[in-house]
Amino acid sequence: MSHPEITAVAAPEIREHPTPPGADGGRGSARPSLRRRREPRRVHETRVDRMFLFCTYLLLCTFLAVVLLPLLNIVASSFSDPVAVNSGRVLFWPVDFSLRGYEVALRDPQIITGFLNSLFYTVVGTLVSVTLTVALAYPLSRKDLFGRGPLMGVVVFTMLFSGGLIPTYLVVQELGLLNTRWSLIVPQAIGVWQVVIASTYFRTMIPDELYEAAQLDGCGDLRFLWKVVLPLAKPMLAVVALMYAIAQWNSYFDALLYLKDADLYPIQLVLRNILILNTSNVTDASLMLERQQLADLLKYSLIVIASVPVLLIYPFVARYFTKGIMIGAIKG
Repeated sequence: MSHPEITAVAAPEIREHPTPPGADGGRGSARPSLRRRREPRRVHETRVDRMFLFCTYLLLCTFLAVVLLPLLNIVASSFSDPVAVNSGRVLFWPVDFSLRGYEVALRDPQIITGFLNSLFYTVVGTLVSVTLTVALAYPLSRKDLFGRGPLMGVVVFTMLFSGGLIPTYLVVQELGLLNTRWSLIVPQAIGVWQVVIASTYFRTMIPDELYEAAQLDGCGDLRFLWKVVLPLAKPMLAVVALMYAIAQWNSYFDALLYLKDADLYPIQLVLRNILILNTSNVTDASLMLERQQLADLLKYSLIVIASVPVLLIYPFVARYFTKGIMIGAIKG
């Protein structure tokens, strides 16, 4: 009796992947992996989405060109020959490379003095402003402060309405600050907008439970502010300090009003006097032309010199800028 042939059907091959050590509780057994790798699904953009992205990138590139191209022209002109600058042949790359503008600027003692004065006003003014801003903003952020609402209203009122130029000048004069370094620091020591940002940041990012826990541990208000609040508020402090520093460095109108001694002039006022009030009694046409060419070159060199400190500070603060300004201005 013949037996029917039995054909063996091959079972589907299952690949066994070794289990990583410790993944199976130390048994070390190999388990078949039946999971398939899932490829990420590609999002199909519609025509409207592509047009929107194109317009967005085009707008951003336009803004970048509007900001970047003038800066490139200024830097290129500062490293070019005076004749090339005066004739308008410099665009975005130096023509006949020269450092004459920087040599003339750095040899002028008035420019060096103005640069050092601006560093003093910026550093000291920023420290004073940040200290006073925190001292005012932190109490206003506490819910248990008596009269917090009316006090905040008075602070915001000063942002909308001011006494004016003449009353401010009279106050500075009565305080004996005219023709002193403090006339550029004290009148502008507190910015209302910075106080609002700091107060909102303290109110939203420092929970009340943290303050209550510190009180249970015997921590006072000043110690809590110094040990807990300020370390947690580094992004906001960096943003506020950058705002004050830029405003102080670029300020020249207050110096024009309150200062008479040229040894106290900041670099911005020195730059203004050189470029705007520069008058010449030279009658020789060739000397007048050379002086005008050097003045045009010096203008670009001084702009670069005056912009370098802010450009050096900004990269260290940029990582805090978005977090600090958004949290302090939107939340709450």
